[in-house]
Amino acid sequence: MKKNTKPSFMNSTFWISAILVFLAVVWGAADPAGLSAAANAAYAFTTDIFGWFYLLAVLFIVVFLFGLALSKYGSLKLGKDDEKPVYSFYAWIGMLFSTGFGAGLVFWGVAEPMSHFVHSPLALEGKTPEAARVAMQYSFFNWGIHQWSVFTIVGLVLAYFQFRKGERGEISTTLNPLLGKHGKRGIRKTINILAVIATVMGVATSLGMGILQINGGLDYLFSIPQNTPVLLTITGILLVTYLTSAVTGLDRGIKILSILNLTMALGLVVVVLALGPTTFILESFTVGIGDYIQNFFGMSLALSPYQGSTWTKEWTVAYWAWVISWSPFVGAFIARISKGRTIREFIFGVLIVPPLIATMWIGVFGGTALHMDLFKGGNIADAVQADVTSALFATFGNFPMSTLLSVIFILLIVTFLVTSADSATFILGMMTSEGHPNPSTLVKVIWGVLMSAIVAVLIISSGLQGLQTASLVTALPFTVILLLITYSLVKTIKEDHSPTIKSESVPDFVRKRKAQ
Repeated sequence: MKKNTKPSFMNSTFWISAILVFLAVVWGAADPAGLSAAANAAYAFTTDIFGWFYLLAVLFIVVFLFGLALSKYGSLKLGKDDEKPVYSFYAWIGMLFSTGFGAGLVFWGVAEPMSHFVHSPLALEGKTPEAARVAMQYSFFNWGIHQWSVFTIVGLVLAYFQFRKGERGEISTTLNPLLGKHGKRGIRKTINILAVIATVMGVATSLGMGILQINGGLDYLFSIPQNTPVLLTITGILLVTYLTSAVTGLDRGIKILSILNLTMALGLVVVVLALGPTTFILESFTVGIGDYIQNFFGMSLALSPYQGSTWTKEWTVAYWAWVISWSPFVGAFIARISKGRTIREFIFGVLIVPPLIATMWIGVFGGTALHMDLFKGGNIADAVQADVTSALFATFGNFPMSTLLSVIFILLIVTFLVTSADSATFILGMMTSEGHPNPSTLVKVIWGVLMSAIVAVLIISSGLQGLQTASLVTALPFTVILLLITYSLVKTIKEDHSPTIKSESVPDFVRKRKAQ
């Protein structure tokens, strides 16, 4: 393979992606209702018709990954056989956690279980102990192994082809065993452009939602108004912060912020566990994990064709669409930081540890909120229904040092958003620089500025929701791509390693007999 000497973003992937994103933003700014209506119609069509496909595909990926990790191929390195991991385990997990979850888990850690507490997935009566138990079970499920399986498969395939095969870090190169190393330029370009568009739209809307939550917290704590000037000010501060981090590079800015994120998150979990209803949290967490494991496959394939319920499509299918549309970004970043790890270590590290942290977060914060409403006459569920951005702040309002905890929480949201945006500028730079592992500072700055500009325009026009829904439409073609790259990985591993591994596993006396 011809090595890239200089990363260049002056290529059609960059320009076509930038133009399409620009047109979508113009549409969102000029006619937010029109964009939202069109995006909702397209998204509703894909989920209504293909919701079953999302569920089957994601479950298949989960089963495949566990099978691969436990197979004889699990010991293969993502890199040369003697290479060591570039980052420590804690730093690696911190970067996984920060990029994969972003501010989403912080946003929904209380809001989701409280939403299910009011509107039960199993059509139970709301605000009852039974509804609370099911709310925890499904919150664990939606933020658990299935979600991370999508990021894992994309990251694994990219890392294998990039570090084991010496290919460029593009989604399209993982399909070389199916497409051939040369030709099919139109298909390759389409795949890469889809990846860029999904990343830009997904990160921009997540930034926007996080900014809304920061403003909601400032309003809750300090009566700072929730209006456009304040939102734009927060956007500008975040832009300066994440561009500063992006300029310092992967090994300093993103790594340091990720370690800080993980440490702050675990610290908040410990503090709330100690100050809150500790026994209830631990017991409800234990029951929730048990319900999650016991109903793992049932929840994986739960649809309601007989009852006509739309809950699964509104929550689980929507989550799977979100993680699939985000998978090129998160997967590419995970691949970039995982050189030197074995396939087994990669799969178990990515597939188990972040979901475990997520269930701990939901168990502590969501469990605290449920306890307050069930036994203390709280009204957190009502507060969530009125304004989802205030969910965790309303929970902290019942604690000593509530203001201090809320301020730390706002700082955590900021660092999550900065890390996500910083990681996105890095990966967008890679995607639009022909897969170069170290894109130039200029291209990272360009994408960083574009993302904040998109957020600013959509905040002014109230078009965030439409663009967010539009980004989910890319999930359907990417689901097909996920299955194709899975097959591509299996095909490549077998071709590369089966003869060697099989010959090593044959006993000496058999080889001698064959030789005679």
